[in-house]
Amino acid sequence: MLFVRQAGTPGTRSACFPTDEPADAASLRKAERLGPALAAAVTWVAPVTAARQTAAALGSEAADAPELAEADAGRWRGLPYAKVAETEPDGLAAWLGDPRAAPHGGESLARLAARVSGWLDAAAAEAVVICDVGVIRAALGHALGLGPLETARFDVAPLSTTELVPVRGGWRVAHVNRKVIT
Repeated sequence: MLFVRQAGTPGTRSACFPTDEPADAASLRKAERLGPALAAAVTWVAPVTAARQTAAALGSEAADAPELAEADAGRWRGLPYAKVAETEPDGLAAWLGDPRAAPHGGESLARLAARVSGWLDAAAAEAVVICDVGVIRAALGHALGLGPLETARFDVAPLSTTELVPVRGGWRVAHVNRKVIT
């Protein structure tokens, strides 16, 4: 299963909590060049504008998979991390230190990990997925037996690929954060 991190957005560049926003034009132009490098057709896409635009830029039609959405950031949606650190330091500390915490009123990282794990175990292995970083980290966590706090250490750049290969009883990580285009 090949994961492609969706094209960058204004929120990606300004270190904001995820929200449904369009991809920036420069990132979509890069995605257009990525299309020929994919070995399989895109089959699944996170149900957000930037992921759908990335699929379109790749020249692919893909089905929405609600399980591939980023964790709902609740009232922090779209806010810069620095602002949340300033206005809700205890809430942010809880969110960063406890995968079950959801001080923003949205979804916990543990819930995201469980949702992605369930989807991954039921999905066809021969697929290309376009989604954002949290889902890719959750998939890596499932493959490696890591929790959400540990997977936050993975860098996954926009338009990079991460590949998981099915093996008996689970998944093997073929590569992470591979830059396909420059």
